[in-house]
Amino acid sequence: MKNNATATEDTTTELTAAWEVALGLVSDDLVRRGSAERTRRAYRSDLLQFAEWAMHGQLEPTDVDVRQLRRYAAYCGESELAPSTVARKLAALRACFRTLREHGIVEQNPAELVAAPKRPSNLPRVLRPAELAKLLDRIPAGTALEARDRALIELAYGSGLRAEELVSADVAALDLDGEEIRVEGKGGKTRLVPIGEYARGALVGYLERARPALLSDQTEPALFLSKSGRRLQSSDVRRRLRLWARAAELPGRVHPHALRHSFATHLLDGGADLRAIQELLGHEHLSSTQIYTRVESARLRTAYSSSHPRA
Repeated sequence: MKNNATATEDTTTELTAAWEVALGLVSDDLVRRGSAERTRRAYRSDLLQFAEWAMHGQLEPTDVDVRQLRRYAAYCGESELAPSTVARKLAALRACFRTLREHGIVEQNPAELVAAPKRPSNLPRVLRPAELAKLLDRIPAGTALEARDRALIELAYGSGLRAEELVSADVAALDLDGEEIRVEGKGGKTRLVPIGEYARGALVGYLERARPALLSDQTEPALFLSKSGRRLQSSDVRRRLRLWARAAELPGRVHPHALRHSFATHLLDGGADLRAIQELLGHEHLSSTQIYTRVESARLRTAYSSSHPRA
């Protein structure tokens, strides 16, 4: 089957009625499941691309089988897409045909039989406790913005929160007496996460002195405010963390997720149960958490190779 559609751009071809129905059902299903807007946009883009590819071969959703999906996966690979991108496209197709099966449009999900390409095993960057201490000690908390950044980064590492979770948190989510914070995670799922002693102290200082100085609208519920008094954005978290990481002379670029990875790895180092770490991180599947066992295994192999006389 010859296809002229690219695998990297949204289609401009008018969809058939069957494909319009299919994509509409998937969109409604993702909303019902609480999927993030970014995920919904990515899946729609991927499914539009596949629909155009399929229509070039005069295939409706009910005509697609595992052979054609494997051919499409090979086509994506020939387009020099990254394995992670191809894997995402196949995940979108699994979601699509799962939805169509639930609605009785197809009898089975052919995408379940198509293996995703193997991704490179890139372990997350983890900061050593000494590096984190150096980073946090570098923030003086003298000004309102410094006090905010100190509280922000202490909470990110102390509770393992994503950047999106930090900026979406409201003051009302904090329970300083109970030393915990209510977090709205992926898919709208809520969890309670403990706040450590250092993060609690930084938050108290920020709330008592810095946040009132930044606040311009008394009705603003956001916990972390910009210098203009508005809710911080994820990009602000990344930018401020880079600033302080450079000030602390840490090697390489430090991203907010490195703090989350460090949180999980240091818990594992301290003997925490993997299931407990899964709950703290808000991972739906344990497999997402098991990457930290690979980090620990890699660290132990390095220690063994450099220390054992017969390694």
